[in-house]
Amino acid sequence: MHENRANTVFCCIIIMNLPTSLIKFELESFEQRFKTAVEGKTPLLNSILRYIVKRKGKQLRPMFVFLAAKLFGPPTEATYRAASLVEILHTATLVHDDVVDDSIERRGFFSVYALWKNKASVLVGDYLLAKGLMLSLENQDYRILHILTDAVKKMSEGELLQLEKARSLNLREDIYYEIIRNKTASLLASACSAGAWSASENDGYAEQMRLFGEKTGIAFQIKDDLFDYASEDVGKPTGNDIKEKKMTLPLIYTLNNTDSSTKRRVINIVKNNNNDKKKVAWVLDVVKSSGGIDYATEKMYAYKKEAIEILMQCPDNEYRKGLQDLVDYVTERKY
Repeated sequence: MHENRANTVFCCIIIMNLPTSLIKFELESFEQRFKTAVEGKTPLLNSILRYIVKRKGKQLRPMFVFLAAKLFGPPTEATYRAASLVEILHTATLVHDDVVDDSIERRGFFSVYALWKNKASVLVGDYLLAKGLMLSLENQDYRILHILTDAVKKMSEGELLQLEKARSLNLREDIYYEIIRNKTASLLASACSAGAWSASENDGYAEQMRLFGEKTGIAFQIKDDLFDYASEDVGKPTGNDIKEKKMTLPLIYTLNNTDSSTKRRVINIVKNNNNDKKKVAWVLDVVKSSGGIDYATEKMYAYKKEAIEILMQCPDNEYRKGLQDLVDYVTERKY
């Protein structure tokens, strides 16, 4: 018990310190380059883009790009373009996701979809995708473009597979991993791969970092799954995934490891009563008591372990430690 408490305290210390000091100059330069990269030529477009840029997230993916690059050598101009392309593609997918999910909120603020509705949101997402592609093509970053467009393809496939499976609520665990490997992990994997390639132009390093990013991305998504359930370790429960009929790992485990009567009731609530707070709360309790939270947490740490094992095969320098700190952040964050 004492050891677990010590680990919890240690993890809390880790998540407060993202390794930004190692890439301070790169992040500051990136900030300006990114703003320039997404500038438009019409007032409405620029108003929406300014709104998006002002409410950007932690920019974890550009951090992975720069640290993956510096792990193997000095950053190049291609590294900055790779970071911009990653963030542009990520932003475009978020804008489109809000339309698909009918979401009025993003990062605590109104979403683009809520303020400018469907048509503008879809067009701005398309514009960002086009700007990202042009950024790479104009500078002949063909290898980096190939790495990142493959991620966009996989993200779309993952979303469509999830949409298909949500109708039946009968999701095997291996299909779940296929969904999140494509939907979430592919972009992080590509960010790490593009970063490594931009500094080394070495296919072996790029593939090694792709695998590292994929394992980290899967752990990242499982952590997101856990946020939907009540635990002192994973934050306040919301039941949002249940309301959206998303089959996450804790729920999949529960349905596969409970009696048939409970399984039928859980499925009925998720399908037909997912807006009933009391019934959703009952499902959350069933997931907890069945071991779904513990199982998902165990799997998350297994993927984290695999990611770190891959990372430990890379050059031993401060940037490797920085990437390890980022992996710790991904799995120990509180929101």
